Amino acid sequence: MNVAHEVNLLVEEIERLGIKNAEGLTSVKFGVLFNDDRCANIFEALVGTLRAAKRKKIVTFDGELLLQGVHDNVDIVLLQK
Repeated sequence: MNVAHEVNLLVEEIERLGIKNAEGLTSVKFGVLFNDDRCANIFEALVGTLRAAKRKKIVTFDGELLLQGVHDNVDIVLLQK
């Protein structure tokens, strides 16, 4: 898969599942994204796609690696579309 294409799909899913935070940016919990059926069907490696998007400064989140269960309450914030 093309990384840029996967990152674009990730942005769409964050916009679909997320809510606006106090700064007006769209934010979604990692657990919500990870446990969503549609996301599970789209992304083979959600964490890898998140890391690629973070490197491109499209999203931000605390830490480097997110693990299901442990990091379910970590906010993923969309910085740009």
